[in-house]
Amino acid sequence: VPMGVLSCMKYLMFIFNVLVFAGGTCLAGMGVWVAVDPAGFQDIVAARAVLSAGAWLLLAVGIALSLLGFLGCCGALRRSRPLLLL
Repeated sequence: VPMGVLSCMKYLMFIFNVLVFAGGTCLAGMGVWVAVDPAGFQDIVAARAVLSAGAWLLLAVGIALSLLGFLGCCGALRRSRPLLLL
């Protein structure tokens, strides 16, 4: 495989993982906002316990995706197979 193709794949993997990291950070931010904002979503969340659980689930999924994206970025830059497989 030519070196240029491997370099392109490395940077494409990095960009994809940056997008996953950014999406996870946005989800985590929305989860925090829904869970703690007294004026916005709190009236809806307080009325329905399922929405409160959904806010915490959104936060957990966001944190997991952010961690996954960060490890993927590190793995792509270092060409670390275990980090990319994680």
